[in-house]
Amino acid sequence: MTVVSSMKADSAAIAAATERLAQALATRVPCAAVRDLIGTDDLPAAYAVQQGLVQKRLALGATVVGRKIGATSEAVQKQLGVDQPDFGYLLDEMDVSYGVDGTPISMRTLVQPRVEAEVAFRLSRDIDVPEDQITLDFVRESVDVAIPALEIVDSRIENWNIEFTDTVADNASSGLYVIGDAGLPLSEIEPRDVVMSLTINDEERSAGTGAACLGDPLEALRWLAVQAARFGDPLRAGHLILSGALGPFVPFAAGDRVTASISGFAPLTVSFEE
Repeated sequence: MTVVSSMKADSAAIAAATERLAQALATRVPCAAVRDLIGTDDLPAAYAVQQGLVQKRLALGATVVGRKIGATSEAVQKQLGVDQPDFGYLLDEMDVSYGVDGTPISMRTLVQPRVEAEVAFRLSRDIDVPEDQITLDFVRESVDVAIPALEIVDSRIENWNIEFTDTVADNASSGLYVIGDAGLPLSEIEPRDVVMSLTINDEERSAGTGAACLGDPLEALRWLAVQAARFGDPLRAGHLILSGALGPFVPFAAGDRVTASISGFAPLTVSFEE
C-alpha cells in the first residue's frame, strides 16, 4: 500500500484522526466525526487516514484481499449526504461468508451496521496499465467471475453523522461482507441488467438494479481501477471487488434473517447474532 500525503491537513491531524477511528473500532464506541481534524474537502488527508487505519490492522495480522466501492448509487449518496463514490480496502478478517451455510454471523465487531446488496467481481489479472488503457472493455476482460454479495456497512462515527471525508477516512464505512458460493462468468450475466431485492425477515426493505450502480457495476470497477492506479496501489489478480450497492442500505439487528435476491444468481441468505 502507498500512503498518500495530504495537501492541507498536517501529519498531526492525520494521526489524531486515525487514532480516533482506531479507538472507536477497537471499543465499538462511536466517536465524533473526524472532519474537525482533516476538513471536509481534503481527500488526500482522508485517504491517508484510511490507509493508516488499514496499516494498523495489517500489523495485527490482517491481509488485503480486495477493495470496496462506496456511494455508487444515487439512493446511497442521498442517505450519506455525498455526491461522489469512494473506495476502501477489504481485509480477510471482514469476510463472513461462512454465514451462507446457515451459521449466524457475529456482530461483535460492528458499531452501527447497515446492509446492502451488490455485485462483486473476482479479478483474473492485474489492472496495472496506464490510465488511458483502463477502458470498460479492459476491465470486463479482467473479470474472472461475478458473484452475489451482501456488504455490512458500518460507521465508527456517532449517529452516522458523516460528510465525505469522514466516510473516506473510515475505510469507506466498511464493516463485513458475504459472497455467494459460486460466481458466473460475464458471458452468462450482464451486471447492469440485474434486478435486486433485499428482504429482512421476508419483508422487502430495499430494491434496485445494476444500472443504479454508476450506470453499470463494470463502470464502477473501471472507476475504481483508475483511482487505484492514481493512488499507486493497482488492483491485482485474485482481488475481490465489491462494486457498490444496487439500492438503499438498511439497518438490521441481531436475530434478523437477510436475503439478497439478484437476478441470474441463487439467493444469498444469512442471519445475524450479537
